[in-house]
Amino acid sequence: MPFFDYRECQLLLFTLKSCVDIILYLEVIFYTDLGLFFLVLTLAVGLTGTKLGCAEGGCGACTLMVSKYHPHQNRIIHHAVNACLAPLCSLHHCAVTTVEGIGSVASKLHPVQERIAKAHGSQCGFCTPGIVMSMYALLRSNPQPSMHDIQEAFQGNLCRCTGYRPILEGYRTFTKDGGCCGGKGQTNGCCMTNGCIEEHVNVSRTDIQTPCSVFSEYKHIFFMPLDPTQEIIFPPELMVLSIQPQRELRFVGERVLWIQPCSLKELLELKATYPNAKLVVGNTEVGIEMKFKNLLYPVILAPAYIPELNIIQHTQDGIEVGASVTLTVLGDVLRAAVKKLPAHQTEVFKAVLEQLRWFAGQQIRNVAVCHVSLPEIKSKRVLEMDDKFFPGYRKTILKSEEILLSIEIPYTRKYFSAFKQSPRKEDDIAIVTSGMNVLFKEKSNIVQSIRISYGGMAPVTSKCISFTQSLFDCRQWNEELLEQACTSLAEEMSLSPSAPGGMVTYRRTLTISLFYKFFLTVQHLATLSVHCVFADCFTLFPCFQAVPPGDNSDDVVGHPIMHLSALKHATGEAIYCDDIPCYENELRLALVTSTKAHALIKSIDTSDAMEVPGVVAFISAKDIPGSNLTGPVFNDETVFADDKVTCVGHILGAIVADTQAHAQRAAKAVKISYEELHPVIVTIQDAIANKSFYQPVRSMERGDVAQGFKDSDHILHGKMHIGGQEQFYLETNCTVAVPRGEDGEMELFVSTQAASKTQALVAKALGVPANRVVCRVKRMGGGFGGKESRSTILLAFFFRTKRPVRCMLDRDEDMLVTGGRHPFFGHYKVGYMNNGRVNALDVTLYSNAGNSMDLSLSVSRALFHMDNSYNIPNIHGTGYICKTNLPSNSAFRGFGGPQGMMIAESWMSDVALSCGLPAEEVRRMNMYKEGDFTPFNQRLDQFTIDLCWEECMQLSDFNMRKEAVEQYNRQHRWTKRGLAIIPTKFGISYTAAGALVHVYSDGSVLLTHGGTEMGQGLHTKMVQVASKTLGIPCSKIHITETSTNTVPNTSPTAASVSSDLNGMAVYNACQTLLQRLQPCIDKNPKGCWEDWVINLSANGFYKYVYFNLGYDFNTNSGRAFNYFSYGVAVSEVEIDCLTGSHKNLHTSIVMDVGKSLNPALDIGQVEGGFMQGLGLFTLEELRYSPDGYLYTRGPGMYKIPSFGDIPIELKVSLLRDAPNEKAIFSSKAVGEPPLFLAASVFYAIKDAITVARAESGLTGPFRLDSPATPERIRNACEDKFTKLNPEKNHGFYKNIKQHNGF
Repeated sequence: MPFFDYRECQLLLFTLKSCVDIILYLEVIFYTDLGLFFLVLTLAVGLTGTKLGCAEGGCGACTLMVSKYHPHQNRIIHHAVNACLAPLCSLHHCAVTTVEGIGSVASKLHPVQERIAKAHGSQCGFCTPGIVMSMYALLRSNPQPSMHDIQEAFQGNLCRCTGYRPILEGYRTFTKDGGCCGGKGQTNGCCMTNGCIEEHVNVSRTDIQTPCSVFSEYKHIFFMPLDPTQEIIFPPELMVLSIQPQRELRFVGERVLWIQPCSLKELLELKATYPNAKLVVGNTEVGIEMKFKNLLYPVILAPAYIPELNIIQHTQDGIEVGASVTLTVLGDVLRAAVKKLPAHQTEVFKAVLEQLRWFAGQQIRNVAVCHVSLPEIKSKRVLEMDDKFFPGYRKTILKSEEILLSIEIPYTRKYFSAFKQSPRKEDDIAIVTSGMNVLFKEKSNIVQSIRISYGGMAPVTSKCISFTQSLFDCRQWNEELLEQACTSLAEEMSLSPSAPGGMVTYRRTLTISLFYKFFLTVQHLATLSVHCVFADCFTLFPCFQAVPPGDNSDDVVGHPIMHLSALKHATGEAIYCDDIPCYENELRLALVTSTKAHALIKSIDTSDAMEVPGVVAFISAKDIPGSNLTGPVFNDETVFADDKVTCVGHILGAIVADTQAHAQRAAKAVKISYEELHPVIVTIQDAIANKSFYQPVRSMERGDVAQGFKDSDHILHGKMHIGGQEQFYLETNCTVAVPRGEDGEMELFVSTQAASKTQALVAKALGVPANRVVCRVKRMGGGFGGKESRSTILLAFFFRTKRPVRCMLDRDEDMLVTGGRHPFFGHYKVGYMNNGRVNALDVTLYSNAGNSMDLSLSVSRALFHMDNSYNIPNIHGTGYICKTNLPSNSAFRGFGGPQGMMIAESWMSDVALSCGLPAEEVRRMNMYKEGDFTPFNQRLDQFTIDLCWEECMQLSDFNMRKEAVEQYNRQHRWTKRGLAIIPTKFGISYTAAGALVHVYSDGSVLLTHGGTEMGQGLHTKMVQVASKTLGIPCSKIHITETSTNTVPNTSPTAASVSSDLNGMAVYNACQTLLQRLQPCIDKNPKGCWEDWVINLSANGFYKYVYFNLGYDFNTNSGRAFNYFSYGVAVSEVEIDCLTGSHKNLHTSIVMDVGKSLNPALDIGQVEGGFMQGLGLFTLEELRYSPDGYLYTRGPGMYKIPSFGDIPIELKVSLLRDAPNEKAIFSSKAVGEPPLFLAASVFYAIKDAITVARAESGLTGPFRLDSPATPERIRNACEDKFTKLNPEKNHGFYKNIKQHNGF
């Protein structure tokens, strides 16, 4: 019979919160399938610091520290784990530390929390607790880590806001070789003030003269020292229990039985009793299957502590590792062996270590094991892991009565190499892997034996048997053998054009390229390897604007003030929508979505769903009390699909139940019958073929384009695709709806950028006036445009139950239903002169809007950026908005501008290549000048891009860098470096905003404005504006939230203009207050703020009236933008011509933000925007099936930039002495403009490819679509190996490969 050890279970939770009752613990187990620890934190204990970002262990937002006494290692270990995957039952006898447990704002901060906040390493803050806990866990195990250790610890953490630089810089201060001693105010003071900085700072950094190095940013900041002796101890009660004899432990859930046996005998008996039971140690695989594949394993066996499965022993032939040994422990064992044993014995160990380094994140490696779950054992046998070990996909040759006990990793047999090629280096699934081993006859280069295996070329590992046997037998290891081997590999490693996974040409080429790398390594002709392309150390230089002479030092505007919520972010005390405590009788909601892209709805069967325990209702279109039509601009969408679905993910209805688990299970049980319709339009090419466009078709023209082409010396044609992009805000869309019980009143707590639009659409769906609906926004965990209009999809589902309802989308749901950045396709015709001067341009742009217009008409601003920063006298552009069967694409940082500018840089690059001129000279020659007119006839005044250009050339040492790149390329054949300098001109336009300021009798000020806080620091800047205007400290001013019942009819927080708009509204309100207070000031001129104040309240309103905005496409007249933001970036990259991998060596950015309101926040926006652009142009790909199904749903398949993707050297400078008279305190918008500067990385890659192609005799323009993935880079570097695998233009996967929205 199952039993519960109540005493021990209570101790399990004792380390988290001593007052938790065991009944809570059991209830959590009962109503969840696996009792994930994250649910205990949020539902039972109420600790909300640990965040849920993906539910698959890929983002690190839920990171916490688990401590336990490990009997087989005889020590206490501390490691970071993902709470979203950790079963509560697996934490028996463990001490769990969350971000709340190490410090708080109210009591005392931990140095880990303090330093990330003071280093400006937190923006939206949703990822911050997870990053804090990853660093904390590292310091508990290693109090003096290296930067390599820190980077490795963060491989499982993602941040979408900061760009990572400030996080690394803040935590560099913990390293013994690169940061602060933590002793300011202590004996002898701080290393940064007592002359001992050389001991703590990398000298190479201090040698570089910059306006402000990163260390001067910290020199006036007090850092609490780290004292390891003051950390929380491991609970003695758990220590006592841990050393006692183990016994079987069982937990019974609603649908799952969890059993933890204590001996191998018990395990085998249980396996005989439950033959279909799953063995789980880290839950990194089973947890994913149960969550996302809808699989159910009724019995789980947890053999983590069985002695025989934790064995580690050295044998005569290698190291034997038990099947329950975690990958982290395995890595420690192998590293120790590499240090101790002779080098010739440890090549396999080194290769395994290199692969472990790039396998998953640290949190996964801490719990994941190499174990196979199969039944009973009667006798031991040893199997070689050869080509017969895996007979099929995810299958082994182990018999049903066998279980894996251990794996032996052998010593090296001479030369051995292992390779992994993936889209992103850190924490990514391999495209192709390989292991190669060659043994030569004694004292010769005659091959005695060779083994070569590939992963990713078949459902199972492929061993090149015929290739190795027939070709290498007694052959010399020379160039002749290489040529024959490559030809033979091309024949043997063939793939069908419809092979799962696609990238057929690239994968086949990789098999040859990786073998060539192995050949070179063995031949000692080069030291090249896949991993050597990547570096570990970063040199980072943010450069702030200096405070102008004469400015009041008490004036907070222009100072790098820390984000006002940064400390709360770091401690987990910042409240997000889903952190709001549950209401009494609260229900959970789960969406029911379409599985067809284009079909009629024949029937919806909810009978099975209603049988799921806890289900209250199914809501569909017929239940909407008001209008089912919705949409942010055009009413071309529905709250629920009524008779037809037009995309996969189209919302059909919703299930409301008592728990999220029940609601989601019931939603999956709803059965829908469809009648499929044709055509299914997925790509831009499909839309063009079917003439599926939204109206209107926009066009813009200036000059005489036809004559311009006639007058040109040359004309070229070109095309370019730019893929879509997921916003990937760490906090998914979330809403809590609370009916107020009378007059149809509804209160909404929403994660949205558009509070007023949300209010209006919900009121419309409910059939009530807008004054009955209040929308509140405390803060968001990122937005980037994705919560401007698509967040409204959750908001009309809560009326029927008359009870509070909560819905937070899972990551895969959010990516499925919300859409993202518009994919673009452009083709162009360019007329130019011999010297590179562009004389005429005709460009046609197509954007993939999806199944509704949403904000796609605004995205047509791509036409306004088709020139980027170049003065083309004769120019014509046309823009088409494609109607497809994808979820509606929407706003995303840049609103079509980056796509338009990207295509502009494509034709500019083509012109430079055609003329054989340096690209930087051609770009500079064609650049606008002060007073020039744009294609939409707007005069450019206060034009600063030339200043940005010159400063960026100096900051990057462009000319010296170019010489070094050319020298490198002459010396290396299979790696090439590229360099590019790219400008940006981004138009800023806005309308109106409001603010409300209360002054209380104690002198405190409550400030409310129409903008929402999503990490950009808007609230911080608004407090700075109010502080400067009122002349009082920031500490007297507070912002609680954004709410439609305080500031109505607000503009969405979007288009980079929120500081401009709301800043002026706050300024106006404060000026009104000062005017009212003036009589009090006059009566008591020597008094202070508290003496003058009376109960006051003032509204502020601002509408841009400097010029009458309004552009007319028909007449090409009117003012489209208030002003422009400018910037320039230089980037240097290195590509691996054999694999297509690249590393970002250097980036220098100079950005014109006017007179910065807060340089720290603005630097953060520049870096964050740049890294988001880096993902857009080099990494992130959305992949769809021909039927419109999104494959890339979540961090497992969709890869955003990680810590390892930032440039090794990064310099950011804000342009000085460039005030902007058209915005608050002479500042400029900063959110969107920097994103496009990441195109400098793309065109640096293209420059490197150009050099590689020249080695093969290929010159002139060539097409490179965005993003520049390893596949595209490798295929563009045409050489003798790619010729062995010509691309085939047929087959099923050809369609899939193109179905990334193009």
